[in-house]
Amino acid sequence: MSPAVANGRPTVLLVEDEPAQREILAYNLEAGGINVVQAGDGEEALMLVAEGMPDLILLDWMLPNVSGIEVCRQIKSRTATRAVPIIMLSARTEEVDMVRGLDTGADDYMTKPYSLAELMARVQAQLRRSRPAAVGSRLEYEDIVLDGETHRVTRGGTAIKLGPTEFRLLSTFMEKPGRVLSREQLLDRVWGRDIHVDSRTVDVHVGRLRKALGQGGEGDPIRTVRGAGYALG
Repeated sequence: MSPAVANGRPTVLLVEDEPAQREILAYNLEAGGINVVQAGDGEEALMLVAEGMPDLILLDWMLPNVSGIEVCRQIKSRTATRAVPIIMLSARTEEVDMVRGLDTGADDYMTKPYSLAELMARVQAQLRRSRPAAVGSRLEYEDIVLDGETHRVTRGGTAIKLGPTEFRLLSTFMEKPGRVLSREQLLDRVWGRDIHVDSRTVDVHVGRLRKALGQGGEGDPIRTVRGAGYALG
C-alpha cells in the first residue's frame, strides 16, 4: 500500500494480517499525528522497508508467507535498516517467546490483548529515540537549537526564520548529525514518497537552509558529499 505523505511527521510501518485489527491500530496512530504505512504480510513489509525506511515498525509475529520473527531478523541483520526500532506484537505470552522476539532484535514486545493507550505510549517512547524532533523534542548541534514543539530555531542565540520545508530538512539533519543522507532519503523524509518532486528540489532547499543558517556570518554546517548527498557536520 502506498505510504502517507510525511509532512514532517514520523512514519510507522504497521504489519498486521488481520484487517480489522490493522484498521483500529492505523486509526489510533493517525489520530496521534503519525503517518501509517500498512502491510498485510511479511513479504510486503520487507518490500516497503526496502523502498523507504519507516521511523518505527509495529510487527505482528504470526504473518502469512514470512513470519514476523523472520522479518525482524532480516531487518536487524542489514546495516542500512538495523537502527529502525521494532515493536513486536504477539499472542504468544510465554516468557520464552518474548525472549526469542527480543533476541531476534525487536526493541519492544507486547502480548495480545494489549492496551491501546500503553501501545501508543511505547510507540511514542521509541519515536523519541529515533526521531526526536518529530515528537516535539529539543535538538541541539553546536550553536544551533531546534525546538520541535514551538517550531523555533536559533543559532548562537539569534532566531533563524525558516519555512516549513527548511525546518523539516534541518530537523532531519539534526536527528542524525554526521550521517550522510542521499537526495532520495531526504525526499522521503521531508516531502514524502507520495509527492512527485524532482531531486534537484532538495538542492534548492538545502541552499535556502544554508543561507538562513549563515545570515549572521557563521560557517556553513552542512557538508556536501559528492555523489552521495548531504550531512550535518
